[in-house]
Amino acid sequence: MKLLQALFFPPEQPGGVSSMIPYMQERFSSTRWEMELFWIPKRLRNKGQEEIVFDTFDWTLYQDSTIVQKYIQTYRDYLWWGRMRLQKSYNLIHAHHPIAGLALKRIFPDTPLIQTIHSSYERELILNGIIQENGLEHQFLVSLYRELEMKSQRMMTVSHSFAGYLSSYVDYPEDIEIIPNGFDEKRFKPVPHENEVTQLVTVCRLVPAKGLDILLKACAELKARGHDYVLHIIGDGPFRTELESLAQELGIYNETIFYGYTLHPEEFVPFFDIFVLPSRAEAFGSVFAEAALSCLALVGTEVGGIPEQIEDGVNGLLVPQEDYVALSEALEKMISDPSYRYELARSAFEKAKSEYSLTHVVNRFKKVYLQFENRKSEG
Repeated sequence: MKLLQALFFPPEQPGGVSSMIPYMQERFSSTRWEMELFWIPKRLRNKGQEEIVFDTFDWTLYQDSTIVQKYIQTYRDYLWWGRMRLQKSYNLIHAHHPIAGLALKRIFPDTPLIQTIHSSYERELILNGIIQENGLEHQFLVSLYRELEMKSQRMMTVSHSFAGYLSSYVDYPEDIEIIPNGFDEKRFKPVPHENEVTQLVTVCRLVPAKGLDILLKACAELKARGHDYVLHIIGDGPFRTELESLAQELGIYNETIFYGYTLHPEEFVPFFDIFVLPSRAEAFGSVFAEAALSCLALVGTEVGGIPEQIEDGVNGLLVPQEDYVALSEALEKMISDPSYRYELARSAFEKAKSEYSLTHVVNRFKKVYLQFENRKSEG
């Protein structure tokens, strides 16, 4: 069976898709399967010239937005690159970005398309202050969901929470299938260690949607209560300067280490103690599964797919979003009681190993793919 895994970003781009798809290839290396990865190079700009028409909405209603224009041009560029580079046929296309799915369905109209929606681009853009809620960009982006539903033979997402979010924008929400992201167990190796001072770590893009301002305020509370800790912030982004300034204002800059972007954080994350990320939105939250596979204790917010990974008090702690006091109290519980922290970490590890291992998720994908092995397109 010839499979095309269609990405938007290159495989080295940080994120849940890049943590899964490139590592799937070796699991499909047999005479039965032939898998190819495809994406658009970052440097490719303004090559495509095709007219863009959607079947379920008129995108020109939103064309006064420069962001919408950029999306449309990127769609054209993906089409241009795909037509130039993809010369053979496939039994099935599995797309992991809306532009990838729509473009490749246009290039291969008779090939079945599975579309996985990994995150809400519009919600993240709103939280990051880039677009306005109910503005032209927001309306355009949510309109894509119904178009994707029409063009794909199977629509998937990564959590029950996000499937519920999508239900407002599609005609048949009951048909959305949920398969979470999977992670190669071999990349994550728990390391027995004892840190004299508790080591907190977070891994994310430094944007407002991740709530790191709340984390810094919670850490200031911890310091005020006399707790020793070190906070490691792995990742980069446009919010970094503001976060560094906030750490200085709160008097915790000496306890906080900003690493910037790191290609393989899983190589040293196991030496830390607590993974914490007070996100304002997460469709799934891949970094929690990765931290769990590294056997770290987890602290997260009650948003999106995070509560599907963390059962409060069983394999981690959940706190309300925006509540830095509650976050500081959760961290205090773990810092003050290493045995409790370890118990939560072991439970998180066991759950992640059974539900989010790449082996488990690949087996689920194979069952779906085989349904299309000798099947013609339905639409």
